[in-house]
Amino acid sequence: MKVVFLSVSWPREMQDYVRGLAAVGAQVLGVGSDPVHGIPPHVRACLHDYLQVPNIMAEDDVIARVSAWTRGTTVDRVEALWEPVVILAARLRERLGCPGMSLDTVMGFRDKQLMKERVAAAGLRVPHAFRVRSADDARKAAARIGFPLILKPIAGAGSADTFRVDDAKALDAILGRMGHVREASCEEFVEGDEFTYDTVCIDGRPAYENVAQYLPRPLIARTEHWISPCIVTLRDLEDPGLKDGIALGRGVLDALSMGTGFTHMEWYRKADGEVVFGEIGCRPGGAHLVDQMNYTGDIDLFVEWARAVVHGRFEASTARKHHCAIVFKRAHGEGVIHHIAGLDGFLARNRGHVCTEQLLRPGSRRRDWKQTLLSDGFVIVRHPDLHQCLRIAREVQEGVQLYAR
Repeated sequence: MKVVFLSVSWPREMQDYVRGLAAVGAQVLGVGSDPVHGIPPHVRACLHDYLQVPNIMAEDDVIARVSAWTRGTTVDRVEALWEPVVILAARLRERLGCPGMSLDTVMGFRDKQLMKERVAAAGLRVPHAFRVRSADDARKAAARIGFPLILKPIAGAGSADTFRVDDAKALDAILGRMGHVREASCEEFVEGDEFTYDTVCIDGRPAYENVAQYLPRPLIARTEHWISPCIVTLRDLEDPGLKDGIALGRGVLDALSMGTGFTHMEWYRKADGEVVFGEIGCRPGGAHLVDQMNYTGDIDLFVEWARAVVHGRFEASTARKHHCAIVFKRAHGEGVIHHIAGLDGFLARNRGHVCTEQLLRPGSRRRDWKQTLLSDGFVIVRHPDLHQCLRIAREVQEGVQLYAR
């Protein structure tokens, strides 16, 4: 099977999906903006062929170039797992006559307002929301929804340019920061715990499911520098507190006509137990969430996703062995990291429960924590008992500190 894969080396985790495709026997026709010599050798070894394009985001140009490049070749699939190019992949499928999710279907996963409308039409609970294209639109929507509310890009990813707005004065201030956003969703703020629902689907049916909880909610984590954000994948999907969220997620997949591939959804559980849809993408979660899921069950979802795409099968065990937490660290101070405190003791105490530790080392320039959840590195830990997993994660949050100057 010949598979066109868009953006083979960026973001970094795309390289693992290329590996997965090659591992299940696909001929990978890679497309990207990097010169071929700039692609890591282990990734090049997985490629059957490669097309460098001037700008992977220039959809019409990429479609023309890929069409010419593959003329005379039967392309069986076009795949993309990076949010900004999923629409390009859908357009290429239609141009090349490949099976897979159509442009209209993928728009339901990319356009946040259309997404909510389709999910609501299926009778599922979504936040009250309006599409806004101007400051005036936003003020009118706010008057209808009431405060607090959320303002975020229609085609955004993660929590970038996403704001909680508590009153009219705050709305005016935030609108002044969103001039570069062409369309936004102005929506009800749902108070509650925030979770993910992640799947690998085959023809719309989940072959693998995952639930993770954000600690704290991303909107809070992105506003306070001192927080070490944590995401924990939960071992026990039969937990009664997760049942309604999983049912909601399955309903969303039906409502949006999901095909084959990864999905990553966010949902809320209110204090009264009501579950509310947040948003969903037809791609995996970022920030090493797939690595967490792999550690949760001791499997390789990069390969299993590829097997689903190429062969229509999922062969790994879906048994969940561990709760698994990732903790992101932010250095104190600015400039260059000069010291890490508490790490050696933490590792000595928790040997056997630490999956990986990838903190920036002294001499590294610290990152802008407002621009990347990865911040100044992370630690992934796991344990069969949730209380113990969270205890170990708290040790990272409270006892391991990076300092910069």
